[in-house]
Amino acid sequence: MKKQLFVMDPVESINIVGDSTWVLMLEAQERGWPVSWCTPSDLFVEEQRAMARCQAVRMHPEAAPHFRSASAQVVDLDDFDMIWMRKDPPFDMDYVFSTYVLDLADALVLNHPGSIKLANEKMFALQWPEFSPRTMVSNNLEDIRRFGQSLEKMVLKPWDGNGGRGVVVTHHADKNLGALVELLTDEGRGYCIAQEYLPAIVDGDKRIILVDGEPRGWFLRVPGETDHRGNMHVGASVVACELSAADRRICEALKPRMKEMGLVFVGIDVIGDRLTEINVTSPTGLQEVLQLQGRALGPELLDAAVARC
Repeated sequence: MKKQLFVMDPVESINIVGDSTWVLMLEAQERGWPVSWCTPSDLFVEEQRAMARCQAVRMHPEAAPHFRSASAQVVDLDDFDMIWMRKDPPFDMDYVFSTYVLDLADALVLNHPGSIKLANEKMFALQWPEFSPRTMVSNNLEDIRRFGQSLEKMVLKPWDGNGGRGVVVTHHADKNLGALVELLTDEGRGYCIAQEYLPAIVDGDKRIILVDGEPRGWFLRVPGETDHRGNMHVGASVVACELSAADRRICEALKPRMKEMGLVFVGIDVIGDRLTEINVTSPTGLQEVLQLQGRALGPELLDAAVARC
């Protein structure tokens, strides 16, 4: 028996259709493992021990309410065998602080809280320049305009964004470029990312799920007619696909670092043959993989976690 704690958004906000945290919680319950949940704001430290106000919960897939929680209890995090950090981005200082609390727990935390702090989803991918698109990270308009002069089109995006938020396609002579950079950098107080536009996005943004470094599920998110972004909540459709030779090279290159850093559940994004993001905070895609490939990754993830206990 492995006691589970999920640090997550409030359960009443979860849409079980498409949610990957739901898949993990339900799989744990089906194994007979006790499941509890809390939000990051429920974490605290007392006498140098990591604690949480958490609620035991039962999942009911057949009828709403799908989560039925007990009253909150204060529990030492070391009473759990596994703690899943599944709070959705944004990756802000409140999120970072919660990883400091989780650092104090002796229980297995997935993904590793120290590694989450190091692996920003967009910047981390740049550590593999052989697979990354041409990129500039700057808070200076002239830097970005100069970078864009050699490109027909470029993509601007916030370095700390998620879900396609703030992603725009532009070019160096765009008269809106100055305003876009001002908005994305908060008038130079922060940074934004400029990357070459990858025409392969019209065929889809491929999500590949890595389980302890191994590619175990994949699908394409194809942009809709009215939006260039390959994000499902803005109209992208999800379709089946195969892994290319380039995809496999990327996965093989990432594998040692993922295993070393304790990044057990990772979702990487690939456009064409270019690696654009490495999602480690709260990756999604388990239900899409089951739907399109018939492969249940929830059991594989829990087995991978047990192997690390």
